[in-house]
Amino acid sequence: MDDIAKLAAVSEQTVYKHFANKEKLFAEIVLATTDQLDAMIEPSADVPADAASPDENLNRLARRFVGTLTQPQVLRLRRLITANAEAFPELGTAWYTRNVQRVLDTLAATFARLAAQPLLRVDDPLLAAHHFAGLLLWLPVNKAMLTGSPQHTETDLDHYTTAGVRTFLAAYR
Repeated sequence: MDDIAKLAAVSEQTVYKHFANKEKLFAEIVLATTDQLDAMIEPSADVPADAASPDENLNRLARRFVGTLTQPQVLRLRRLITANAEAFPELGTAWYTRNVQRVLDTLAATFARLAAQPLLRVDDPLLAAHHFAGLLLWLPVNKAMLTGSPQHTETDLDHYTTAGVRTFLAAYR
């Protein structure tokens, strides 16, 4: 708390007035990332309902999605939350709800809209969103989480994206 007070150029007492303890400060810092992630993810779900190029449109969505969620700062934050999930289960739950679930809900709404065109065949849009995210993120995120840093190139992400969208469309076209 002393280090934070020094960085903020305030007294330690001032920091404690706003945050009862280190745990509360930690939670507030982590949850403050919600708006930043929303700003990165929300525009990604704006997929044109264009029957002429659904593959291309979904590939663009997928590439932006993967590019955002494999950024080093996002991976570090995910690692931090995961490492502290047992000590701060409420924080993990809140972050999941505000970030992961909101992203999945946004994707689900996008897939429901595309199914109404009908460019996709989707009975359960939320499950489709989980499948889409899993196909795209399983390899680069798990590799980065378990090795401590991103282990992919832009070419790798392009490859994962193209293969993931192809597989998704094989199931949902």
